[in-house]
Amino acid sequence: MEILIVEDEKEIAQLIHNCLTREGFNCHFAYDGLSALDNVKTIQPDLIILDLLLPKLDGLEVCNRIRNQATIKDPYILMVTAKGEEIDRVIGLSTGADDYLVKPFSPRELVARVRALLRRSMRHGGQSQIYESPHFILNLDEHTAIRQLDSEGEEILDLTALEFNLLAVFMNYPGKVWSRTQLIDKLWGSDFFGDERVVDTHISRLRKKIEPNPAQPSFIKTVVGVGYKFEDETNL
Repeated sequence: MEILIVEDEKEIAQLIHNCLTREGFNCHFAYDGLSALDNVKTIQPDLIILDLLLPKLDGLEVCNRIRNQATIKDPYILMVTAKGEEIDRVIGLSTGADDYLVKPFSPRELVARVRALLRRSMRHGGQSQIYESPHFILNLDEHTAIRQLDSEGEEILDLTALEFNLLAVFMNYPGKVWSRTQLIDKLWGSDFFGDERVVDTHISRLRKKIEPNPAQPSFIKTVVGVGYKFEDETNL
């Protein structure tokens, strides 16, 4: 697996490199936004660790350009920044980042995020339609949904077709904030006619089936004034 580390602070870049090479990953460096874009074309990385604040071209613009350029691979992007405000997360994920890591972070957390993204990449790179997160396994081919319980058991979820598809959308883009309009386009397309608040109803029903406490959701979270997002952390 090829990983491109885009970080202008060379000491941090080297720390990330050392951490990931110990785990068997093949890492490359870029120290500014323009060099990152050149490296994406030549290296064709499987995953990019992308700092938000970069010289020449910031991480948001780099992410946006990568998502809009034709490449053999469509790399997963783990955005890294010292900023932790929610708005930064929303902007970063809306430009096409797949996950978001806030400095300072532990080597263990970094490796866990990288492995999770690459696991998704390998599954999606073939024709296997399986989405996996710490608490859920969704098999699109078999149309089965399983929730991993804290007691190390599992529960088969009884979801309607629409609830299943809604969860699949969320799990395919963890952390991405979806507006009601975007979810309608994903689930119904141009065939939809009616009030977009119907999305809230289906969200509520799905929460009742997957959340330990639907009144205080752990997985499907409301982003006030924007929409919804899916998060599944190992410490829940």
